[in-house]
Order: sequence, then structure tokens, then C-alpha cells
Amino acid sequence: MASFIESGWLYLITHFSDFQLASLGSFFLHESVFFLCGLPFIFLERAGWLSKYKIQTKSNTPAAQERYTWACKVVSHCRPGIFRKVVLTQIIFYFILEDFVFYWGHRILHTKWLYKHVHSVHHEFATPFGLTSEYAHPAEILFLGFATIVGPAITGPHLITLWLWMVLRVLETVEAHCGYHFPWSPSNFLPLYGGAVFHDYHHRLLYTKSGNYSSTFVYMDWVFGTDKGYRKLKALKSNEVEAGSKQI
Repeated sequence: MASFIESGWLYLITHFSDFQLASLGSFFLHESVFFLCGLPFIFLERAGWLSKYKIQTKSNTPAAQERYTWACKVVSHCRPGIFRKVVLTQIIFYFILEDFVFYWGHRILHTKWLYKHVHSVHHEFATPFGLTSEYAHPAEILFLGFATIVGPAITGPHLITLWLWMVLRVLETVEAHCGYHFPWSPSNFLPLYGGAVFHDYHHRLLYTKSGNYSSTFVYMDWVFGTDKGYRKLKALKSNEVEAGSKQI
């Protein structure tokens, strides 16, 4: 496996320039991961499979459904030990920094004017699915995209690290918008990870103070008290389940 990866990397660096790899390579990698991860959720919803894991049972507006239908149609020489430690450290740093910057940028987008003229485009889907993760106003993509690139801009990582970060970030945002909560969802195993349930609550409330602004983790919303509605809803559901089990 290691030799296969090494030979693949050797092929890339001998046949393409650094600029081609950093620009076109990053673009194609992003699009490939995004659509390969996002498209299955469209087919899951259309086929009605695994519907018991669907967070919301309601449908999107007719206009959003029309765009939904359209989306269906569009469809370096380092010592390994040291390299792995550097990569892991940088990826963790990127996630923490991205979450912090994204939280404040996202919260700003929920102010009245910016929500109405910019961020409301993303919220056209009250019931999100994987591909809606990057459905947004161009200004929002540029604005919140800064949160993703600021970490690599600070550290200047190896291209492999940059690509790994890009893949993980796309996987995270697609999962957060997928609309399903599976037994194997990361939020069931990773402490402080928000996931689909956490972000789905944010989408179902179509106004400027919906809360749950973080991209990956939950602690920023907890610290600044912007998850109170979400925690209250979770407590109510937990009490309902508990009451139901007592009646049985």
C-alpha cells in the first residue's frame, strides 16, 4: 500500500508542475470527494432507503426541490514517523482554527442584512442533504472559505497535508449536511463533534438567530450560549423518550 502511494506521488511530481498540482490538482480532488460523498445521499432519499435514520421527515420547498433534481443530473522525501506527526499536528490545528474562525464568520452572516442578502441562499434548504453543504452565495463561499485556508496559509504545509485537510473538511461538511443520523455517525464516537443532528437544527430554523454556528465542534456554541435552543430541544426529546419508556 505504501509503495503504491509513493509511486503515485512520484508520478504526479514528475509529470506536473507545483502550480498545476496546487491549483488544478486541489480543485479536482475537492470536486471528486464532494460529489462522490454527496451524491449517495440524494439516491438514499429518492429510494427511501435508511429513512429511519433521517433527521427531518419534511420536504424542501418546490423551488429547492427543482434545484435538487438538477443536482441529480449534474452528476516529498520525509521520514515517515516525523512526517505523520507533523501532518497530524497540522490537521488538528487546522480543525481547531477553522472552527473558531468559521463560528464568528457564520455568526456574522446571521445578522439581519447579511442573512437576507447573502446567507439566506444557503438556507433555502431547510432540510439539507449532502450537496447543499456548498450551495451558497458566492460572497459567502469566499467569506467562509477563508476559515478553511487560514490554517494552511499560516503553516505552509506539504501538498499531501493540504490535500488531506481538504478531503477531511469536505467529508465533515457533507456529513454535517447529509440529513441522516446513523449508528456509525462520527458524533456518536467523537467528543465535542457536532455532526448532522447539530447542524440540522441550525437549518430547520429559518431566521437570524438559529444558533449552532460552529462547523465541526460544539464547544464554541456552548461557551457563547448560542446552542441553548438546541440543548433545550434535546432535553425535551430525552424527557419524551424517558416518559414513553416508563409507560411501556
